Amino acid sequence: MAAPRIRRVSSKKEMDNLIDDYITQGSAVVSQGEASALLKKKTWGTGGGHMMCLLLTVWFTFGIGNAIYAVFANQTAEEVMLKLDAAT
Repeated sequence: MAAPRIRRVSSKKEMDNLIDDYITQGSAVVSQGEASALLKKKTWGTGGGHMMCLLLTVWFTFGIGNAIYAVFANQTAEEVMLKLDAAT
């Protein structure tokens, strides 16, 4: 798994606003502290990806390939860490 993208903020209010924005865009809060928050995009893959996986693997995996694709997409989803620079 790749390291999360780090985004620095200058105030607690800005951090709270960014957390709200990311939640609105489909992310979930993994962990949150006083000076940082880790958010992860909620995804189970794209429709096109599932169709391609279905067409290529349904004959010999009976749909298990599609389930593996969904878990892989969820595990490798984008992560963002918000860090508070100044304690206010």
